[in-house]
Amino acid sequence: MLKNRKKKRVSLTRYWTTRYLLTLCIGLTIIAFISAIWLRHTTLVYRLDMIEFMAEEMTHRISDNVDAGIPSGDNPGLFRERDRFMNMDIKPVIYIVNTEGKIISSNRPKGPREQTIQADILSSSDEVQKLTYNGTSKVFYAVKKKIEIADEQVGWVVIVESKERLTHLNQEYGQLAIMIGSLALLGLGAIYFLSRRLATPIKEVAAAAKQVQQGNYNIKLPENLKEEEVYELVRSFKEMAMRLEQLESMRTELLAGVTHELKTPVTSISGLLQAIQDGVVAGDDAREFVKMAINETSKLKTMVGDLLAFNSFAVNAIPVKFEELEINQMLKDVVDQWRLMQDTDDIQLTLTTLKELVTVNIDAIRFQQIFTNLFTNAEQAMKGQGNINVVLYNEKESVVITVSDHGQGIPKEEQDLVFERFYRGENKKYEVRGLGLGLPLSRMMAQSIHGDLQLVDSSEKGTTFKLIIPKASN
Repeated sequence: MLKNRKKKRVSLTRYWTTRYLLTLCIGLTIIAFISAIWLRHTTLVYRLDMIEFMAEEMTHRISDNVDAGIPSGDNPGLFRERDRFMNMDIKPVIYIVNTEGKIISSNRPKGPREQTIQADILSSSDEVQKLTYNGTSKVFYAVKKKIEIADEQVGWVVIVESKERLTHLNQEYGQLAIMIGSLALLGLGAIYFLSRRLATPIKEVAAAAKQVQQGNYNIKLPENLKEEEVYELVRSFKEMAMRLEQLESMRTELLAGVTHELKTPVTSISGLLQAIQDGVVAGDDAREFVKMAINETSKLKTMVGDLLAFNSFAVNAIPVKFEELEINQMLKDVVDQWRLMQDTDDIQLTLTTLKELVTVNIDAIRFQQIFTNLFTNAEQAMKGQGNINVVLYNEKESVVITVSDHGQGIPKEEQDLVFERFYRGENKKYEVRGLGLGLPLSRMMAQSIHGDLQLVDSSEKGTTFKLIIPKASN
């Protein structure tokens, strides 16, 4: 039952908003993390620089007071001034020591064991040192500066503070949180707005698709769209709906036409045979009526055959038998056979073949049917009188055969419809009986032998079709 359960769908706005928001939150979290690290680092550097500056200032203050020498014992005034100078939310330990490392003065009371500074602090050449105490993981920074009186070193100013306090931030983290939160809210609003802007026309297209599905082609979709892809989607859908409406109208009209074309010979045959049966005609007239009925039967048989052939090709029910044949000789045989079938000399057919021998892999029967349809259409376009020119062209991977007539041509508005099944142009609809399957069936045959049939050009001076056939593989 779980497999048959419908998969839950979500709206496009909700889908993209949640995913964009997740991406935004991940991005802002990364930015916040990096920013916090950067703030800690810059704060550490800034406070160490300030401690160095303060240590330097203290050494100068002591050096300038030559008579007093190195201050001994607690000196609240000196250290209180330094506290006001710092004003950085930290309270480092300040030591004034002699050259042997003995603590002379400090800004905090000294414990019984706190009489000297670690020797490695004073012996190091670095004025700013990173160190740990008593094997713990707690990190401290020590800044030292020489105390010189009359160019002679008499001691050190050593300032020590933990890394934790040097990098401790309150206001900055709060400002960072406000900034990240503001960006998140701004991003959420922008994402929601953009998602709605993208989803709205797509929703309208989906609603229009339901209208079309129900047979209502009178759809309304927005036109003033700035997004190129969405605009193309809406425009293409509108064109598709118009095309479907046109094809639906054409289908209804063509179905009525096909019904009429099939009904006409049946009515004629029925009337002719009824006349003979009722004795209305007799003798030679009766024989003439029978001959006319046979002709109508032949026409009906041809139209039914076209329908069956078209349907068979449409469902790939007719097998195609490929053979390697020489195209020049093959086309000569087709032209000669068509000439023999004509009972008039008013149609002249000229053939221009290739200078070299080229083999193609085709079905000879389908190949002949294609050209029979093309020659018949050309004859009807020229109303039984004129020239049909057949020319072969050799291209890199295929052979192109053009068939040109000098008939009345196909109107421009009908040229895109000539390969539509059951379509019959206005010029042929009332002059030539048929089902409008000749060209669609011919294209299907061409495609079944891996080629194609195309309309090249049509005007009042005539019409040209071309058949493209791939060459045989060597």
